[in-house]
Amino acid sequence: MAAKRLLDVTVASGLLLLGSPVIAIAALLVWMHDGRHPIYRQVRVGRDGIPFQLFKLRSMSAAAPGSTSDTTGHNDPRITPVGAVLRKTKIDELPQLWNVLRGEMSLVGPRPQVPREVALYTDVERGLLAVRPGVTDYASIVYSDLGDIVATAADPDIAYSQLVRPGKSRLGLFYAAKPSVVADLAIVALTAAALIHGPVARRGVAALLKLQGAEPSLVEVAARRKKLTPTPPPGADAIVTSREAQTAK
Repeated sequence: MAAKRLLDVTVASGLLLLGSPVIAIAALLVWMHDGRHPIYRQVRVGRDGIPFQLFKLRSMSAAAPGSTSDTTGHNDPRITPVGAVLRKTKIDELPQLWNVLRGEMSLVGPRPQVPREVALYTDVERGLLAVRPGVTDYASIVYSDLGDIVATAADPDIAYSQLVRPGKSRLGLFYAAKPSVVADLAIVALTAAALIHGPVARRGVAALLKLQGAEPSLVEVAARRKKLTPTPPPGADAIVTSREAQTAK
C-alpha cells in the first residue's frame, strides 16, 4: 500500500527530526545511570515471520539478572527510575521510528512479538504476520496500562496470555483485515490521547472500530467497560495455562 508507506516515511522522518533532542537527552540519562549503552536491541518477528532487530531506549538496569519473562509489570525491580519515566511517557519507543524508516515496521500495525511468543500463536493468530508490525495500534491504546494489569500476577506471561492476548490478537487481526490510512491517522492521534487519559482514548478506539463495521463484541473489547477475565486467544478452545502448551484449532 503505497499511501501507507509514504505516510510512514514522512511522519517517521519528521518525528525523528523533531524528537532527536528528546531521544538524545533520554539516552544521556540512561547512560548516566549505569554507564551502559542506552539503546536496547531485541529480536522481534516481523511481516511474513521474518525476524528483525527492534530498537528501544533501555529502561532496565543492564546489570540486572536476566529473566525468562516476556511481560513486564510496572513494579518490576529491574526497571530503573529513568526507565519508569521513559515507559510511562513512551519515550523509550521513539527509536522504533528508525525501524519504520528501514521498512521493518510501520507507524501503525500489530505490535511485533519475540520469537517465543510467536511460537505460541494459534493458526488464526498467525494472520497477524500478514502485515508490517507497528509502533502503535488499537491494542497499544486499549491495553496501554499493561504494566498495571500484570503487576500483581504470580506469572506475568500467563496473565498476559489470559487477560490481554485474546483481545489484543482480535484487534490486530481486525486491523490486518481492514488497513486504512485514515484509521492510521486516527490511531496515532488516539495514542497521544492515551498518554493523557486512557479511558477517553479507549472510547475513541471503540467509536473508530464501530465506524469501520467491527462486530459489537470487538467494540466492547476496545471499550473495556468490564473487568478483564481469562479468555481463550483467537483460534483456541481453551484458556492458556502454560507457556509450553495450548489447545488450538
